[in-house]
Amino acid sequence: MSDGAITAPGPLVSGIGIEVKHGRRTVLDNVDIAIHRNELVTLIGPNGSGKTTLVRVLLGLEKPGKGSVTSSADLRVGYTPQSLTVDRTLPLDVQRFLAMSGISDPEILQKTLTSVGASAVFNQEIRLLSGGELKRVMLARALLREPDLLVLDEPTANVDVHGQTEFYELIRKIRDERGCGILLASHDLHLVMSATDRVVCLNGHVCCSGLPDAVSRDPAYLELFGEAASAVAFYSHDHDHHHA
Repeated sequence: MSDGAITAPGPLVSGIGIEVKHGRRTVLDNVDIAIHRNELVTLIGPNGSGKTTLVRVLLGLEKPGKGSVTSSADLRVGYTPQSLTVDRTLPLDVQRFLAMSGISDPEILQKTLTSVGASAVFNQEIRLLSGGELKRVMLARALLREPDLLVLDEPTANVDVHGQTEFYELIRKIRDERGCGILLASHDLHLVMSATDRVVCLNGHVCCSGLPDAVSRDPAYLELFGEAASAVAFYSHDHDHHHA
């Protein structure tokens, strides 16, 4: 999934000087980013800022016009896309959906669902799940890979504010318990950075990056998000680990 390999204690995945053009439009311009183990990085930016494109580049799904992507050797990645479209006429229940990951042991599937707070939907049809339930099922499927790096693209889209708060707490718990690196991309400012270690503010290029409190006061961040920036809930976090 990458152009090369690096060994610990370097980042799980990094991009240097990433440039992507779609036609004549420059989507990403000279973007640098790195995600380490046991670190939650939040990638924020408005719609059209290039977040999904950057995620695709880091996953090796899209090749940059310039720059390079490097990952650690034998990197296992768990990925949840922005959305999942299921034919409403298709009789696909949650157990079968999870088994499509290659792991079919019902006990393992149920245990993973329980770890994300969705044990009750094991036998329900995918098409009947609420937005929040579907997000948790998609997360469970990503975790079945025992990922070193968990990549979540707009993980709380179509989820209410209460559900968003619970989901971000769950993500923080996953990071603390599993020690994996997490890259979370979102355009939703409210509470999105409550559990994060580092913020990367993107709008085609990296406008600013750093600790949430520092980014919240950065002029580039305030200019990009305007009045909405003042409504963001920022919290410091405390957990016993070291970020490279």
